Amino acid sequence: MELTVKDLVSLFGVPERTVYGWIRDAGLPHYRVQDQVRFNRVELLEWATLHGVNWSSSAVPNTVPTGDAPLSAVLAAGGVCDDLPGDSKAAVLAEVVRRMPLPESLDREFILDVLLAREELGSTGIGDGLAIPHARNPIVMRVERPLIALAFLATPVDFGAMDSLPVHTVFVMITPTVRVHLSLLSRLSLALRHPTWRAVLAARAGADEILSTLRRVEAEAHPRGGEPR
Repeated sequence: MELTVKDLVSLFGVPERTVYGWIRDAGLPHYRVQDQVRFNRVELLEWATLHGVNWSSSAVPNTVPTGDAPLSAVLAAGGVCDDLPGDSKAAVLAEVVRRMPLPESLDREFILDVLLAREELGSTGIGDGLAIPHARNPIVMRVERPLIALAFLATPVDFGAMDSLPVHTVFVMITPTVRVHLSLLSRLSLALRHPTWRAVLAARAGADEILSTLRRVEAEAHPRGGEPR
């Protein structure tokens, strides 16, 4: 769905001049259609996540779509890795991709290439030592279920984040459809705002504690099986 400037005013609660300022100064992805500015919802959400811009609940569904796995289950499928080696973005991403539990039919070198190509366009560091590496267009692969790999780096690496802090924690996402990509990105972004889960991540807790805390956070957000409070 293409969004207009007025849509962004509603979603972000900002005046039009702010939206145009983001286009001019902050690299907000946009398109020109018959002299009208339009926005892609997936690119918009990714940009907002990377720039720490909050959105209203109407920007994306705040419930887990029917048939979608909880974020905690997707993270459990992708795995949690501690002390990941690497002294550069390229080395870190190569090691994450190497360790992800992917089907043998997937081309890991291709996945790494699209991740690195996205980094060339701009950092995926979202600040406070966190990064969500992803392709310019969502990495949509022939996988039966989506995966999010979480890796704590052995040594913080410069990702060129907006706050200039080196990255110590990365999430890498692979999904079977664009819709699932958008849903997971929105839920991950919201979970990263929760102070309890952020504290567990900052402490580099074990996988069991990270996942159990995330499940509690999800239960708080959806106390009646998917309906937000």
